[in-house]
Amino acid sequence: MTVSVLVPSSIVREAEDKREATRKLGYVARAATIFRADRLVVFHDTEGERRYDGTFVDTVLRYAATPPYLRQEAWDRRDELEYVGVLPPLRAVSQTGSESNGSGSLRQGIVTEVGPDGRVRVNCGLQHPIALNTPPSMEVEVGERVPIRISSRRPVRAKLVDGPLPGLSVERADLSATLGREDAGVRIAASRFGEQLTVGRLETLAGRLERDGMTVAFGSPERGLPDILGIEVSPGPDGRDRVEPTAADDLGFDLWLNTIPNQGSETVRTEEAMFATLASLSLTA
Repeated sequence: MTVSVLVPSSIVREAEDKREATRKLGYVARAATIFRADRLVVFHDTEGERRYDGTFVDTVLRYAATPPYLRQEAWDRRDELEYVGVLPPLRAVSQTGSESNGSGSLRQGIVTEVGPDGRVRVNCGLQHPIALNTPPSMEVEVGERVPIRISSRRPVRAKLVDGPLPGLSVERADLSATLGREDAGVRIAASRFGEQLTVGRLETLAGRLERDGMTVAFGSPERGLPDILGIEVSPGPDGRDRVEPTAADDLGFDLWLNTIPNQGSETVRTEEAMFATLASLSLTA
């Protein structure tokens, strides 16, 4: 099961300065981490961008998702990272193996040296870089991030793992391409113009989400998904404005959901919508 969260490149369009924009992105990354998202995708909305563009958003989110013990080595000084000190800690839990041949915690490392004998030195947050054998199926380079399985710290017992990096992955991608992935699962657009999420509706969804995973897309301040995607809303049978079903289906979403019905504030910030939406959709059957 894969969980993907999609946010637009215009997500910090209302931020007054770089510090505020950085802090907001920190809570976006934290929401994705709390609800165990595998992938955080920044999709293009150049029309809605203002002072800070998709490069800024992507860079800060990638930094936030980098384990603290690797940040100094993984990142050079960049203008986008001027205020990363305000980012809230993610404190992502370690991924732990459950079988005898995969026991221990899985964490990221950075290759610092590649030897001629298939051995590499890796910084993975221990006191010193460690020397490891490279699996025959892997080819690594200096500076590359790699997954490390650590089964003991004293003495150190670890090995390189040929697989995806643990933790939250941050990407920039086209919205339609992300919705078209084979592992997209249930594709949900979070919007106040969607169908109201009720207990009954959630009951019918929970099993499917748990089995197939989900991709959830959010809009940006003063610019929801209908505005970003250029689709019309019109009054439904109950008098509420809703997304036109035909237009919504053409975009590749399975559902348009209003996950904060009867909201008490005129506006709900994207990071607030993420917490509310992912909390509801993460409930199991």
